[in-house]
Amino acid sequence: MLEAASSEYNMTRSYLDWLISIPWGVSTEDSLDVQRAKEILDKDHHGMKDVKERILESIAVGMLKGTISGKILCFNGPPGVGKTSIGKAIASALNRKFFRFSVGGLSDVSEIKGHRRTYVGAMPGKLVQALKSAGSNNPVIMLDEIDKLGRGYQGDPASALLEVLDPSQNSEFLDHYMDISIDLSKCFFICTSNDLSTVPDPLKDRMEIIQVSGYAIQDKIAIAMNHLLPKGREEMGLTAENSQIQPDAMVALINKYCREPGVRNLQKQIEKLLRKISYKIATKECDKVEVTCENLESFIGAPLFPKDKIFETTPEGVVMGLAWTSLGGSTLFIECLQVSTAEKGNLQMTGKMGEVMKESAEISYSVARKFLSRASPENNFLEKNIVHLHIPEGAVPKDGPSAGITMVTALLSLAMNKKIEKKLAMTGEVTLTGKVLPVGGIKEKVLAAQRAGVEQVIIPIDNKRDWEELDEQIKENMHVSFASTYDDVYQTVFGSN
Repeated sequence: MLEAASSEYNMTRSYLDWLISIPWGVSTEDSLDVQRAKEILDKDHHGMKDVKERILESIAVGMLKGTISGKILCFNGPPGVGKTSIGKAIASALNRKFFRFSVGGLSDVSEIKGHRRTYVGAMPGKLVQALKSAGSNNPVIMLDEIDKLGRGYQGDPASALLEVLDPSQNSEFLDHYMDISIDLSKCFFICTSNDLSTVPDPLKDRMEIIQVSGYAIQDKIAIAMNHLLPKGREEMGLTAENSQIQPDAMVALINKYCREPGVRNLQKQIEKLLRKISYKIATKECDKVEVTCENLESFIGAPLFPKDKIFETTPEGVVMGLAWTSLGGSTLFIECLQVSTAEKGNLQMTGKMGEVMKESAEISYSVARKFLSRASPENNFLEKNIVHLHIPEGAVPKDGPSAGITMVTALLSLAMNKKIEKKLAMTGEVTLTGKVLPVGGIKEKVLAAQRAGVEQVIIPIDNKRDWEELDEQIKENMHVSFASTYDDVYQTVFGSN
């Protein structure tokens, strides 16, 4: 009825186009075959046992119910471990359409809820666009980098996502542009994040968090040899015959160049290696190239980690701790040194420590003084000396209480003039009365210890369940000691000295 020249004609036509392009009642049929799904998930993803189990459980439930209702999962872990690619594998396993959009840096609520039709160039939000693009009302929708949501003057997108990710509300999602209720309850939502501390609690409450930790060395070797290397050869125009890489050279590449939890940097280094090989073959320098431990450096340069971050002989007052970061686990040395004698002992602290870590250091100092006076009453080292406690890599900010037992051990090592076993590492929060409290990120920390060549770890006894959940290949060469109080730590570290 509108005139074609009318200013509202195009706006109304565009609205009607959107209205009929949404797949009302159109669904793809779910593939509810657990064995097929397991094969698809295993094909391109090595390890990730927890994630795969959770997906297969959902499919098994779907088999019994006849349908998989909308789920909201959140994969949290360091970069490069395959969080985004596992989302595509899930869509393939379920035989559903896949739509991904990154919400990192998103500060405009209209990107999610749509613009009102009164605005020039108004469009529906990304979720309506996902339904149109997928052509079905039950796609797998991935919201990438949900921990990096912005907040601008246009509103708070994290709050706008509460309606989308709430199973009890998203059956009547209201898009501002469409202005009618749209059913999102059949969609399978997957979110990814690196650090959950920046995700608002109400949003976390609506998602099922699945930790995707870094890879063990054995996993990295398998991924490199079975996935990254064949893919890299294909991209560089090489074959397995003219570009051979020895398994021990791959182990050296991982240990000396790629110690991060994920495999993205490993992929870059393999591509760099294969480019050098391609150049040699293309310039007729040789017909085929074999990479060994001896000639690895000539291809990709000097190692980033020439040796394990362990002292050849650990001096007194130096202990290895284990830390968790959003990029995975890492080793952390605590160093103590006598600065000067004084009538009254004191503690100096450096290493860009946060408030919580400074308080933890003060608690550790008090615990160490009390413990020393009980264990060795004639030793007044901490009472009469100013001690400097430092955490190396001073430019890197550090915070958290999990280095408590490490600091106490470093102070006692200096005071008693006893060296610590160089392949020993520990993590745990200590209270003023000497109780050892549980800490987070045990898997990431143990993987970091494994990468650094550690053979024994001390962890809080309340983290025993976390240890038991670790894969056998992570635990097989690692001896563990559990501590409920600092006395247990002392017996493990100094008992034989």
